Amino acid sequence: MKNITLLLAALAALGSAQAQPPLARAQGGDEMKAVYATPADVAEGKRAAETACKGCHGLNGVSTVNEVPHLAGQRAAYLFQELRSYKQGGRGADAMTNAVKLLSDETLMKAAAYYASLDPPQPAPPAKAAARLDPLAAGKAAAAACAGCHGEDGVSRIPGTPSLVGLDPKYFVASVSAYKGGQRKNDVMKALVAGIGDGDAKNIALHYALQKPARAATSAQGDAAAGKTAAAACAGCHGEQGVSASADTPSLAGQDSQYIAAALRAYKDGSRSNDAMKGLAAALDDAAMKNLSAYYAGLTPQPPKVARPMTPAQLAERCDRCHGTNGNSTDPRSPALAAQRHDYLEKALAAYRSGARKSSAMAAMTDGLEPADIEAIAGHYARQKAKSVVYVAVPGK
Repeated sequence: MKNITLLLAALAALGSAQAQPPLARAQGGDEMKAVYATPADVAEGKRAAETACKGCHGLNGVSTVNEVPHLAGQRAAYLFQELRSYKQGGRGADAMTNAVKLLSDETLMKAAAYYASLDPPQPAPPAKAAARLDPLAAGKAAAAACAGCHGEDGVSRIPGTPSLVGLDPKYFVASVSAYKGGQRKNDVMKALVAGIGDGDAKNIALHYALQKPARAATSAQGDAAAGKTAAAACAGCHGEQGVSASADTPSLAGQDSQYIAAALRAYKDGSRSNDAMKGLAAALDDAAMKNLSAYYAGLTPQPPKVARPMTPAQLAERCDRCHGTNGNSTDPRSPALAAQRHDYLEKALAAYRSGARKSSAMAAMTDGLEPADIEAIAGHYARQKAKSVVYVAVPGK
């Protein structure tokens, strides 16, 4: 055949569907050799798997070892390139490196072809799926206890009580922790937050961060014009218009003026601990504090840069772009995720997120994922039906 091109067709496994012998040799790079392995290559690959792989991955490619992946039905080129990476020390797993370091690339290719030829594993039973609580719904429910003082929408209507909108979630969580630990002195708040766990605090923070910000519905005392002049010393941390660019520093735009003044007094007398703020507040008298507070209260708050969390279905849709519908990859270089071990997928995603496993694409995809997101994605794919793939060479036009 002349001008042969590759047509990659994803076919559902029917009965004992195994990867068919190739009709043409690879015209791509070395990583494609496993896709075009002959039956003799596959047989040799089985012998290599018996020696080096079956102890952890099973001769049938279905792992029974915690956090060790299934290999049966996996995409051939992907297996080959990963085995070579382990051999070269690029994956940082001593057990795998030791298992393959003495094997030739040709042997690794054949082992990859063998495992790719096997029937894929069965999906995990639906009963094992963990329920994932919607963090926004959970945050809204937990925030109901805060509404009496801070307003249902997080916009204060009580003088001396802070608005909770317009704050970065990290700052909000840190504030809750400070009240719980006594670094911020307020007996009422300490009692109220005592039963709030870290997860609840994050959910409440997310709820308020996604509310439409508005200025506190309270009156301000002091001279805002004079406060603007004094605020020049605050802009470096709290922003030119009272909108902070740092998650560690609160935005002050639209905040209740009496609350700001009370916070400044607390920094000045030491009842609220922050060395930088203590030095700045020490130079302010009560009139200056009121002026600063009036200035910031009159500014327009802005929403923090927080992304609305995606549902498990939305998260999986992003992954399917590379890994195929329901995790059945149609690219021989991209791993299939369908019916993979749940615990292995969680481990791999966490490693990409932390940077322990290197991939610029996966680092970008996992950035911002919470542990609950990772668990949901892993559970979704573990429950999908895996499909075999046949690679067919067809004449080009």
